[in-house]
Amino acid sequence: MKKLCQVTLEEFASMENLCEAWQEFIRGKRKKKDVQAFMLRLGDEISDLHADLMSGQYVHGEYMYFRINDSKPRDIHKATVRDRLVHHAIHRKLYPFFAPTFIADSFSCQKGKGLHRALERFCKQSRKVSRNGTRTCWVLKCDIRKFFASVDHAILLDILRGRIADRRLMGLLENVVRSFEASPGKGIPLGNLTSQLFSNICMNEFDYFVKRDMRMKYYVRYADDFVFMSHDRSELFYSLPKVAAFLSGLLALSLHPDKVFIKTLASGVDFLGWIHFPHHRIPRTKTRTRMNKSLHHDVHRQSIQSYLGLLSHGNAYGLSRILENLWWLVSPKVSE
Repeated sequence: MKKLCQVTLEEFASMENLCEAWQEFIRGKRKKKDVQAFMLRLGDEISDLHADLMSGQYVHGEYMYFRINDSKPRDIHKATVRDRLVHHAIHRKLYPFFAPTFIADSFSCQKGKGLHRALERFCKQSRKVSRNGTRTCWVLKCDIRKFFASVDHAILLDILRGRIADRRLMGLLENVVRSFEASPGKGIPLGNLTSQLFSNICMNEFDYFVKRDMRMKYYVRYADDFVFMSHDRSELFYSLPKVAAFLSGLLALSLHPDKVFIKTLASGVDFLGWIHFPHHRIPRTKTRTRMNKSLHHDVHRQSIQSYLGLLSHGNAYGLSRILENLWWLVSPKVSE
């Protein structure tokens, strides 16, 4: 029987938790107009929020929609400051319970388990499978079609009900989950701190299926991107239908048909923005092109430094030097 989270609504809605959640939320946001407006009557806002949460009168507000281009167009739905404070308060109480239940091979939106740790894990596992490049390493790469927009509310809430003991707290979580729909009964918004936690809780069911039922030893997942590795191509080939069946049957999710492939590591595997080979990795062609274009529009020193920092995690010395030279050419001349 699964262990239950014993956090109560009273603990979650306490003034102490709300104030500490505010301190976490406000980092780097003090200059935002909506945050400043909230701060003008901060004491009253938190007090009113506490009262609404305790009385059960809290209702999640609407979202502001906008689109960003982060390698590809993404739809972002931004909640109000009041609701985002609730998201942080939820995360503060639930993440410490759920984090230990996540497997070692899952990454994204977890403390100490970001993109670079996922890349390190991929390299470590690929070296084991290939015996340091002396044996063929086959990789099955999968991607879930429109993951955040496809998360089924009923399924997610059933998973949460199986882990949350306090029914009043569960009612609040249902309020948050159902505050957004990409389609009827589906979708969690990109940008919400709770969405990051909910996505890991949902995909944790898949992780345990992979490890316990399929017994796949070499597996890495970052959000909705995941890979399996084996020296036996047929093992991966016969695993694919099981993966698709579990995702569609238990989680109502589907694989992206254009982003599923089985290939050797030696031929180059595209995973998490890098093309991986047995002994090195290089950035995608799209990444290199985007860096070149953006430097012509943003010539600040911190921009080139951020790119160089990114490239330092792979084998991209030549590209780093090209970008530095380009920056010197396009950046404004500094007067002596």
